[in-house]
Amino acid sequence: MKDQLFKKLEQSYDDMVEIRRYLHMNPEVSFKEEKTAAYIADFYKQLSIDVRTGVGGNGVVARVKGSKPGKTVAMRADFDALPIQDQKDTPYASTVPGVMHACGHDGHTATLLQLAKALNEMREDLAGEYVFIHQHAEELAPGGAIAMIEDGCLEGVDVIFGTHLWSLYETGIIHYAVGPVMAAADRFLIKIQGAGGHGASPQQTKDAVVIGSQLVMNLQQIVSRRVDPIESAVLSVGSFVADNAFNVIADQAVLGGTVRTFTPENRDLMEREIKRVAEGTAITNDCQIEVGYFRGYPAVINHEKETEFLKTVAKSIPNLKGVEEMQPQMGGEDFAYYLEKVPGTFFFTGAKPKDAFPHHHPRFDIDEEAMLAAAKTLGAAAIEYQK
Repeated sequence: MKDQLFKKLEQSYDDMVEIRRYLHMNPEVSFKEEKTAAYIADFYKQLSIDVRTGVGGNGVVARVKGSKPGKTVAMRADFDALPIQDQKDTPYASTVPGVMHACGHDGHTATLLQLAKALNEMREDLAGEYVFIHQHAEELAPGGAIAMIEDGCLEGVDVIFGTHLWSLYETGIIHYAVGPVMAAADRFLIKIQGAGGHGASPQQTKDAVVIGSQLVMNLQQIVSRRVDPIESAVLSVGSFVADNAFNVIADQAVLGGTVRTFTPENRDLMEREIKRVAEGTAITNDCQIEVGYFRGYPAVINHEKETEFLKTVAKSIPNLKGVEEMQPQMGGEDFAYYLEKVPGTFFFTGAKPKDAFPHHHPRFDIDEEAMLAAAKTLGAAAIEYQK
């Protein structure tokens, strides 16, 4: 049966590419993906596949039932784009100014649509039910996963599989990890209130720039001195704003940054220590420092049984270049919420093009042949899980 699926997917590859390129040319940012959602829903309606729209917002969920009883397997693809200007010189570059698919979600969507089409054509020979979750707003917290789950997208689901096409991994290699695979992604905003004044009279001021500089350095000691070196955490200050004339000492500064962790304990530790360091810096400089800490997606924690299952299935697929264990990524993903509700695994599919750029880069692209590898792996896992 898997061979039949693989043949159908190979025959639909050109359609897969066409869909991906259409979506790439017509991107929509998080929470504003109305046309993309309509395109996805229309695809299923034309195939007479049961589809529900407006799931948790712009989400779309389709279901295909086999003719025999079995388990319910969910597969998820996200479809939002990013507020980035596309700088690629390709015929399928974004036609929307300032918006592009810079993370591969267009490829995820094309992959899942063609996989759904193939499984629907095979439904008389299949057992169980297959749920195709097309999720909006992965790129922007609180994300679309929570709302879709609350709206019933996981109803009756026994297991869930998802993949991310990855532009820096060699095409055709499946990468897996048991346990943490992507980090919790939190954000902080720190406001420093000092006392400004003339640049020639620093003794009369409380220099927010100097205080902020101290704070940046103090914050860097949290990971190196408070987190167990056997474990991992990241604290990055991404912005430092204190805009003034050259001869004015700033009375205010605002720092923004991100924290990445894998365990709830380290997540709590980082939040607690950031606030403690800020408080200490404020006392030292006799100023006011306000800390806002905003929790984003939790860590993506793959279930062991389902991940080992996925690895075994992937190794049985012809023409894949390999199946390799990967190191966890510090990027965030709201696929984490699905895995908190049902067993499953999230794996990476190598999609490295000739000129490879990292995700969220204005010249990002993928090797489209990776979509076929992703579709085969997801489809094979869905079918094999019925046994």
